[in-house]
Amino acid sequence: MKVLLPTSTAGSLPKPSWLAESETLWSPWKLQEQTLVDGKKDALCLALHQQQLAGIDIVSDGEQTRQHFVTTFIEHLNGVDFENRKIVKIRDRYDASVPTVIGPVSRQKSVFVEDAKFLRQQTDQPIKWALPGPMTMIDTLYDDHYKSRKELAWQFAIILNQEAKELEAAGVDIIQFDEPAFNVFFDEVNEWGIACLERAIEGLKCETAVHICYGYGIKANTDWKKTLGNEWRQYEAVFPKLKASNIDIISLECHNSHVPMELLALIRGKKVMVGAIDVASNVIETPQEVANTLREALKYVDADKLYPCTNCGMAPLSREVALGKLNALSAGAAIIRQELIA
Repeated sequence: MKVLLPTSTAGSLPKPSWLAESETLWSPWKLQEQTLVDGKKDALCLALHQQQLAGIDIVSDGEQTRQHFVTTFIEHLNGVDFENRKIVKIRDRYDASVPTVIGPVSRQKSVFVEDAKFLRQQTDQPIKWALPGPMTMIDTLYDDHYKSRKELAWQFAIILNQEAKELEAAGVDIIQFDEPAFNVFFDEVNEWGIACLERAIEGLKCETAVHICYGYGIKANTDWKKTLGNEWRQYEAVFPKLKASNIDIISLECHNSHVPMELLALIRGKKVMVGAIDVASNVIETPQEVANTLREALKYVDADKLYPCTNCGMAPLSREVALGKLNALSAGAAIIRQELIA
């Protein structure tokens, strides 16, 4: 990126109320058939326009064409039965009814590539596309076939690599893998999770990122955060191996969290998307609050490697709040840019 401190979002933006229920995850579509296809494209254009108005440098689709950051990808795969559902505990935190893996998993065809091509046609700005990470995918399913978390994750990594290569060919500049599970299953992350992630990015020439957060601002996640004490040191368990990995960018939750900022020193040398916007609150940050978070991060991240970002996706927020937070992110980054230039 030529821009100093290029801003971006971690993932989702709120959907317009005519497309899906506002401020709700897994909300059913309000449109059908061709009107739904058209509506998704319109929503993508709207999300892009909102980012551009706010001055966001690296833009995305806002995940407007998918109901959920994990399951929408899985819906398009062979070997997964969405009718045969089981109750599992997601990220050791809350119970959910999930699909069942009943046979070998494979990709029938590209999932998001046409959407990415459409986004690419709408803008000359750098674009980022988010995919679910292998470990987070297996944590959102009941496995009745492989009976091995590692083996299923590896198969998903192969499928994700196929998708990622087509996204790269469609003009995507940064491919991000969402791995909130990396903040929970530390032994597995170090034993095989990062290796699976590297299999997913194998052969890519575009930049790659891994997004590791403490989750959407939903009750199950905010309740969990209350149990973590005054210092959230989960990143400490996986940073050393991530620093040694082939992943280009590490995307983190920083603002209004209890993550000790000095942990970023463990990944010095990597590009870091510093979450400077709290997605678990409707309070819109001031530009100075954003600047304070970035200023603190700059003690441990080189300025040419710091990417101001949101903590996580903003799908559960209102559009008004999300837009206000995007504006604050841009304004806060602008304050720090001026300080660095001066």
